[in-house]
Amino acid sequence: MIKMSKILNKIKLHPIMAFAVLIIFTIVLSGILALFGVEATYTTVDVATKSYNQTLVTVESLFSLSGLKYIFSSTVANFVSFTPLSMLIIILIGLGIMEKSGFLKTLITLITQKQQKRTVTFMIALISILLSIIGDLGYVIMIPLSALIFYYGRRNPILGIVTSFAALTCGNGLSFLITSVDSSLIKTTIDSASILDPNYVFSMLPYLFIMVVSIIILAIVITAITEKLSIYKVDKYEFKEEKKEFKLTKKEKRGLILALFAGIIYLLVFIYNIIPGLPFSGNLLDYTQELYIDKLFSYNSFFSQGFVFIVTMLFVILGLFYGIGARTIKDNYELCDDLVFSLDGIGKTIVLIFMASVFINVFKKTNIGVVFTALLTNLIQASSFKGIPLILLVLICSAIATVLLPNSMSKWSIMAGTLVPLLLNAGISPQMTQLVFRFGECMTYGLTPVMAYFIIYIAFMDKYNQGTRPIPLLKSIKYQVPYALATTLVLGIIIILWYVIGLPLGINTLPTI
Repeated sequence: MIKMSKILNKIKLHPIMAFAVLIIFTIVLSGILALFGVEATYTTVDVATKSYNQTLVTVESLFSLSGLKYIFSSTVANFVSFTPLSMLIIILIGLGIMEKSGFLKTLITLITQKQQKRTVTFMIALISILLSIIGDLGYVIMIPLSALIFYYGRRNPILGIVTSFAALTCGNGLSFLITSVDSSLIKTTIDSASILDPNYVFSMLPYLFIMVVSIIILAIVITAITEKLSIYKVDKYEFKEEKKEFKLTKKEKRGLILALFAGIIYLLVFIYNIIPGLPFSGNLLDYTQELYIDKLFSYNSFFSQGFVFIVTMLFVILGLFYGIGARTIKDNYELCDDLVFSLDGIGKTIVLIFMASVFINVFKKTNIGVVFTALLTNLIQASSFKGIPLILLVLICSAIATVLLPNSMSKWSIMAGTLVPLLLNAGISPQMTQLVFRFGECMTYGLTPVMAYFIIYIAFMDKYNQGTRPIPLLKSIKYQVPYALATTLVLGIIIILWYVIGLPLGINTLPTI
């Protein structure tokens, strides 16, 4: 293992080439696994008949003529529909005008110039964790913003990227409110538990107490790792301009006031349209859903479908009105130049995202992640563990499965039919089971290139890299390892303490039955 690590460190592949190697490796591996007939079964729930069913899943070989046909025929359509690409391009339009007009520099400098570096890092970590409520959009907002916050604070922007990505991934399953992902998981949990307990009810604030504690502690730990360790590990960044004392001019003050006023008006209109029950309100909701979180984030809600554009328009408004007030935007020509500012030199990023989209598509098609997750679930079922050992086993297996199958709903649809009744029979509540599963995801979510938004992290690392060569894929992952290990320790201790003491997880929710 040590020799293999040394070999990998010497082979410093360009991230684009690294993804190409991963694609070839996945194709060959799928052929080998399919040749040996690697398969697994997992338990699903038939809601109509109130019974558990067995589903067989096998590794699909792409090391064949039909497999190659699939790759060539699906690549273009998959790339066009690859969500991180469209979200990134749209968000960059808004970020471009905010940055070029001077709004971000003025606002960030004004807020952070008298703050301690540790305080700024903590706020980035905390906000990134809390943004789990808006799902994957947090990656395309916080990663570039964190880089700029560090940059305007005369700190290494790569350190800001590493910190925000760590907080976004390690805090992926942490939210004191029910998110759209949690809502989908809860439905599967209820179905899996209802056969053994027909009267089972899931609280609407199931994890309020444990999540508040976990979020605060994790933000503190991430801050400590950044300031004590990562700051010395990331590649150095040299500023071309000398540090100047910041003084807010009358033009900048006028632009800031105008931008914030326009932004507040826009947000008030937006917020009013996601509040149900008021006159002419709630226009962005999907009223076919029962729960408010589903009305907000369901696939058919305007809020969910248009959220990226809604945020981009907020950024455009802030940048535009600041530019008008500060006189940094004088005509429509300058406005258009500002809109495309962040898209300059994006060619390498698009190629990188293309290779990542091909890899993720190929890996998903092979079913390797699904089969491996099912095998881990069967391992848990075959064990005779109870209590704390069982919780730790579920925690570890969830973390391992996340490396190959990052999607929460896909993973839980495989594991829930087995884990929920298994732990229920062991006296552990379904809410606790789902929480352990989510905590396990947090531990390794930032270590896998199979996760679609990992490519946003890689792309911005490359954007701010000043070296003669891009930062290798393996090195980018190594930056996240200390955060993953710390998250494993912190969340593991919290979940065990909560279980041993018997503290309520949230309102009307206990770890045991």
